[in-house]
Amino acid sequence: MSNVLAEVVTVTVQDDRVALVRINRPEAKNALNGRVREALARVFRELAVDPAVRAVVLTGGPECFVAGADVREFAEATPVQMYERHAERLWQAISQCPKPVIAAVNGFALGGGCELAMHCDVIIAGRQARFGQPEVKLGLMPGAGGTQRLIRAVGKFQAMRMLLSGCLVPAEQALAMGMVSEVVDDPEVLARALAFGAELAALPRLAVEQIKEVALLGAEMPLDGALALERKAFQLLFDSADQKEGAQAFLDKRRAQFRGE
Repeated sequence: MSNVLAEVVTVTVQDDRVALVRINRPEAKNALNGRVREALARVFRELAVDPAVRAVVLTGGPECFVAGADVREFAEATPVQMYERHAERLWQAISQCPKPVIAAVNGFALGGGCELAMHCDVIIAGRQARFGQPEVKLGLMPGAGGTQRLIRAVGKFQAMRMLLSGCLVPAEQALAMGMVSEVVDDPEVLARALAFGAELAALPRLAVEQIKEVALLGAEMPLDGALALERKAFQLLFDSADQKEGAQAFLDKRRAQFRGE
């Protein structure tokens, strides 16, 4: 089915339980303004609790993922005005989605667009994609997680090169740095992201959700605490029907029939 939640963001749920979320503001190269952020937050909050959805693919256009934030919205803003927008609450709807989120990136993913991609769990990029945090060239710095997510993804030295200079990084270089998950030919990006989403949607729902939750929370914890969290989640899954089905299917040498329970 297809549901236009706003003219700037559309969502379609595929038959394989993958939701395709598309930013649709081509006249502004999909620049993130308040309406786009609010629409994305609304979409992701609804998808988070939709039992028909097991994975989400987030994309922009074939020529541009998101070129950045809409400068016209903040060029003359005051610090208090920026504070009162509380944009972090809108971003959290994406980063805290319990279902796997895959970014399908063609063209530019700059500034807020690069940060948006890094809010996802997997990034599939076209060969001509370009990533960057060029805020320094506006006398600013990333403000939606760019400094923190980037340095955690690629390490200090590559992150500082990008953040301090505002340089653009080609997709193949981003892959070598560990910033993206996979690089494919440009016309194949969306199809590959949807196919990967379908692979995840077919797997045991509770296991997938626990893996995401534990991996992300554990990355911010001391190792001993993270290992304890992992053990508890591992043990919890033994109460799921899909665990029993998976084990029995392995013993029977047949394909498992997972029900998401």
